[in-house]
Amino acid sequence: MTEDRSFDMPLEEAMRTQRSIRRLRADPVDHDLLLHCVELALKAPTGSNSQGWEFVLVEDRTSVGAIGRLNGFAWRLYGPVGRRQYRRNEQMQRILAAVQHQADNYDDIPALVVPCVRVPFSIPFVIGPVLGASALYGSVYPSIQNFLLACRAAGLGACLTTLPLWNVRRVRKILGLPRGLLPVAVIPVGWPEGRYGPTTRRPVKEVVHLDRFGNRPFL
Repeated sequence: MTEDRSFDMPLEEAMRTQRSIRRLRADPVDHDLLLHCVELALKAPTGSNSQGWEFVLVEDRTSVGAIGRLNGFAWRLYGPVGRRQYRRNEQMQRILAAVQHQADNYDDIPALVVPCVRVPFSIPFVIGPVLGASALYGSVYPSIQNFLLACRAAGLGACLTTLPLWNVRRVRKILGLPRGLLPVAVIPVGWPEGRYGPTTRRPVKEVVHLDRFGNRPFL
């Protein structure tokens, strides 16, 4: 696979400028570039080095449209609630507008990447449902973050979403997933319509507690 010089972006810069990009152009994304991003995703750690992940690249317009309808159904329920709840929060209103744009233009998204993880049927019985879920998702979500950072370094826009997964059974049918393979996210990927902007986060000293919650000597 040909090395892409755009991946020379320093890691800290990619981390500091990564953000959810929901406004994408319809231009196709080269397979080699997407495969490179997935290859970097696979460098993430996984529980017991099980590597029980699979990534489904979705470009078929019928499949993208079907997943888009699932996304739109969930958004029609959640969107009005969010707009009412955050009606006085300008930042959240901008985010909600971007989510609405994504829902309205889902059919034009050039590619979806659906990370999946194999579910060992013994997990819930051996260590319990709560720890089982932590172990299961903890074995795939680091790779998703790697994928998102790789997209950022390549100049691609991407956004981790879960709205379409309200109907996991339908998503499994659309993608032809075998029994025991669970989709855990749907990531629209494409070239961004605009530029990456700055991210806004709480100061680190506000969120770090020493030894016990509430003890924040770094403030």
